[in-house]
Amino acid sequence: MPPLGWMTLIYLAALAALFVYAFWSVDSFTGKVVHAWSLDNFREIFESGAFRGVIWRTLWIAAAVTATCAVLAFPFAYFMARLATPRVRAMLFVLVLLPLWSSYLVRVYAWKVILAQDGILNWSLEQIGLPGANLGYSNTAMWLVFTYIWLPFMILPVYAALERIPHSYIEASRDLGGGGFTTLRRVILPLALPGIVAGSIFTFSLTLGDYITPTLVGGAGSTFIGNIVYSTGLGVSGNLPFAAAFAAIPLAIMAVYLTLAKRTGAFEAL
Repeated sequence: MPPLGWMTLIYLAALAALFVYAFWSVDSFTGKVVHAWSLDNFREIFESGAFRGVIWRTLWIAAAVTATCAVLAFPFAYFMARLATPRVRAMLFVLVLLPLWSSYLVRVYAWKVILAQDGILNWSLEQIGLPGANLGYSNTAMWLVFTYIWLPFMILPVYAALERIPHSYIEASRDLGGGGFTTLRRVILPLALPGIVAGSIFTFSLTLGDYITPTLVGGAGSTFIGNIVYSTGLGVSGNLPFAAAFAAIPLAIMAVYLTLAKRTGAFEAL
């Protein structure tokens, strides 16, 4: 309990400091923090079309990554939980966890090499007479890289949810005349939903707060919230209050997201 208490205290204190800083400002002449409460930082963020565009880009890419991971993870996790033999299941677990044993930066740089103008993907397409995909340094590249990096965080909760479904439920659905699609739609998916939502907490929040992948594989129009926080807080301007205000936005979004996720029973599936 004492270590847990200290970690909770430090985490909550850091959040409190972040929110307090978000309502302060920086004197444009002296560059010092003005300890006066105002909404100027939030007003500047939401009145600027560029900043609203960054928020919207971060949200829709995080949502697209989450949806893609869910679509890819469900059949894979279903095969692992319901169809695979113990030996095959163990092998698939290793394959899912193996990328997590390497550095995050190594995986991102590997995809950077694959998607670059003179990378492996374009070279392979040219060898078979097709034009290059030219996906490097774009929002599409970020979507692909994020999906690859966070997919294991979706597979594991979905697998856990599917494994807990009693086989008697599926047999009862078949006895009552339910076909494969009906059983999937009315029995399996509702029972697996908490696992899908639990996985989405990881994929959505991790994408929402990332700034390394947009920097390495994104283009000129691929700035994320994290990039703005980094550049304004630790860059030349050193405007920590504005960076704190921008950082508070994904925290508020995740607070709402977690509240909605809790109603689906996702926390029990973690």
